[in-house]
Amino acid sequence: MTDYGLLNFAGDQGEARPGLKVGDHVLDLAPALEALGRANGAFSPTSTLSILQDWPSAEPALQALADEFDAAVPDRFKARPLSETRLLAPILYPPAIFCAFANFTDHMQEMSGRTPPDKTKVKPFFFPKLPCHSVIGPEDPIGIPKFTEKLDWEAELGVVIGRPARNIAKADAMDYVAGFTIINDMSLRDQGNREDWNIRHDFLSGKSFDSGAPMGPWIVPAKQIKDPYALDMKQWVNDELMQDSSSKFMHFKIDEQIAHLSGKLTLRPGDVIATGSPSGNGRPRGIFLKPGDEVTVVIDGIGTLHNPIVQGA
Repeated sequence: MTDYGLLNFAGDQGEARPGLKVGDHVLDLAPALEALGRANGAFSPTSTLSILQDWPSAEPALQALADEFDAAVPDRFKARPLSETRLLAPILYPPAIFCAFANFTDHMQEMSGRTPPDKTKVKPFFFPKLPCHSVIGPEDPIGIPKFTEKLDWEAELGVVIGRPARNIAKADAMDYVAGFTIINDMSLRDQGNREDWNIRHDFLSGKSFDSGAPMGPWIVPAKQIKDPYALDMKQWVNDELMQDSSSKFMHFKIDEQIAHLSGKLTLRPGDVIATGSPSGNGRPRGIFLKPGDEVTVVIDGIGTLHNPIVQGA
């Protein structure tokens, strides 16, 4: 089977179009399906979200398209070179982003010196990130809000839900995963706590802001990732390697996270779970991002997510 990635790209008028990355090409999905004779299938190819909403029907068709693609005659499938294609966030408006709080054991140690909590006594801890305000794509600028001086980075493995999930058992949880992507959970370290309230944590102010959730470059189907707990995770700030870790340090695993969240509400297709960040953040070193910096995240088996830093509003 041919590997592929589901993505969004900017069309000739700048409009968002769903596509498929196969090798070094991007296939414009709707005409490519038409060329394959699958234009009237059981799912709508109008957006990546509509595709995820019918993922059990869409996945075989996307795999067939990837398998049929012949790079020697890319015009047949309306393909374009990946290097000449402007990519957008793979889901422009996810229904929800659920972020696992302090969920990597090496990150726990560097941030607070804590040991991992006992899973028999403690449940996973999540906070939401506002997707319509925060999500941007590859190469889009991350704007530093004027009210912060401590913008930090957090490379995370994103889990994309592909079926409605409610009260799902841990043993069945991975059946609800469509694929994986990269999220950079940008954090305002001087905005996450409140001194004027008796409850200190302020996740809205510390985590949700314009351009605060870079995502991409595409969604890799779950079946292409043989072991999601054996992925190298790296992040550079400019040319300096800051995060150099692995998904093996994930404390509450993906199936545990899905089981926990689905016990509280219905996970919907297109929802994204940011599963936690490994060690290598800026706060423990007293290093924060400034205009002119660049951040680059690479997760093994998925791809590269690069964004420049600019002064925001």
